[in-house]
Amino acid sequence: MKLFAAATAALCVVTWGAAASAEGAAKLCDKPRQMEGFKTCADVDKAEAEGNFVLYSTDPEQGQAKLLASFNKVFPKIKTNYVRLQAGALYAKVLSERQAKSYLVDVIQISDMGMILDFQKRGGFTQYISPEMAAFKPEYKSTPEGFWTWGSVIMGGIAYNPKNVAEADAPKKWEDLLDPKWKDGINVKVSNSGLQHGVWYMLKPILAKDYFKRFAEQKPRAFDSYVQQYGRLVDGQDKVIMGAQYSGYIEFKAKGAPLAFVFPETGVPAVSETYGIVADGPHPNAAQLFMDWFLSPVGQQALAEALLLHSPREDVPAPAGSVPLKDMKLLIPADWNAFERDRPEFAKEWDRIVGARR
Repeated sequence: MKLFAAATAALCVVTWGAAASAEGAAKLCDKPRQMEGFKTCADVDKAEAEGNFVLYSTDPEQGQAKLLASFNKVFPKIKTNYVRLQAGALYAKVLSERQAKSYLVDVIQISDMGMILDFQKRGGFTQYISPEMAAFKPEYKSTPEGFWTWGSVIMGGIAYNPKNVAEADAPKKWEDLLDPKWKDGINVKVSNSGLQHGVWYMLKPILAKDYFKRFAEQKPRAFDSYVQQYGRLVDGQDKVIMGAQYSGYIEFKAKGAPLAFVFPETGVPAVSETYGIVADGPHPNAAQLFMDWFLSPVGQQALAEALLLHSPREDVPAPAGSVPLKDMKLLIPADWNAFERDRPEFAKEWDRIVGARR
């Protein structure tokens, strides 16, 4: 989090894009154009003339490339590029670029609502009301509408390898992870992770006051990506994942990996992967076209297939082989502003828990 903190401090008085007083001025275009499977207010000819589109994202490279390939298949004249980093590092990168007046990205996706709200306050998003936003619940969209929208819902539970951990011995509750038998056998994500912050934030008031203090005694190991986490589980390097990303489980399970996933009765913390068009981006028309496609059923289905993520749209089915959102007990922050304010404390404490800070 040092890079994120430094970039944030350097930009504490900087704002970009539309001024706060102008927020809410945008409206849906009068005559959205009907495309194959979605509607758009973007100028398609200008988008194709721009010929390029850049996405900053926290998602794994393989799935991200597959998602953008689906968009490129529909619009072959628009080349797609992406940058993948963990949430905190990605946000620090875009803040630093904007401070240097280097505008390289068109759409940004971050899995931490605190960072999304901070970016909105800075005027980092440009307002664009997509015809497809009507299908999303109000709580899944910015206020005013058009600055950002939830692209997917991600949740964290407990995962283990049944070849190394018998089902009878496997943790069933979050409290079970405090059993000494799991010491040196648990992995988690680093403090830059939006999902890990969500796990911390939602479980802290529910579990015992000293839960995370005792959890630190288990000596958990932290990793940047769920690919690393599940890889270590499959290889037998670790026994369990605390806050295991469900989409990662679906992905590895589909490949035949010996894995089991636990939904504790207390519930599974959930956060969003949130998307918005970046102000002053190099390809504004392509950005609008991408958002219209992405937020539509065809784009959300492409996301489910590429990254095995759950769509906030009720008319898009859950990824193959997964539990639907309606059948999960999701623990979602009620106050995202409070979630944003909690991040510095979380980063400090989580770094201590995983041994990144003494």
